[in-house]
Amino acid sequence: MIISEDKPIAEILESIENHSSIFIVGCNTCAAKLHVGGEQEILSMKSVLENSGKKVVGWALPTAACSIRSWDHLAEKDRSINKADALLVMACGSGASVISKLGTIDVFPSNNTVSLGGSYKGEVLPDQCKMCGNCTLFYFGGICPYSQCPKKLLNGPCGGCSDDGACETDNDKECVWELIYKKLDEKNSLYLLERIFEPKVNK
Repeated sequence: MIISEDKPIAEILESIENHSSIFIVGCNTCAAKLHVGGEQEILSMKSVLENSGKKVVGWALPTAACSIRSWDHLAEKDRSINKADALLVMACGSGASVISKLGTIDVFPSNNTVSLGGSYKGEVLPDQCKMCGNCTLFYFGGICPYSQCPKKLLNGPCGGCSDDGACETDNDKECVWELIYKKLDEKNSLYLLERIFEPKVNK
């Protein structure tokens, strides 16, 4: 699941200020699950845009904005898309990028993409993966310190967590190294922490 969040409405309105006919495209997968691009959010955005003087010619909610085959396939959802001079895409950056390749109409994202996450027992889990291209998850008990530690430490904790194990940069979050230690201890695999990793280079 790609984690996205709403852009401020003022930023959205500024980005489309030179366009008058807007078509909204949502995403019925990640964005809908996160309530930033499902039907309810699309209709709310439509109302906001119209109250701001914009003409919304229509909207569509494809299964996944990041995997649309063609412009015609998208237009099948609502032919009024061909009357628009701008598309507002309520999906992740990947979805907005894919839709940008389909036609010649200007595409504007309404969301900011934050991280690659997941869903577990109904709870959304952000920052599960940074897509570094060199997964070492096994050595950390299935928990990625590169994505979940604010300092991206790969060889143990910084020592700055509080006595109750809370991260010093976010007191509402348990230090990921506390979680890693507990997980490896449960598996009798603490020896994995003896391995030293070089820092990962951001791509």
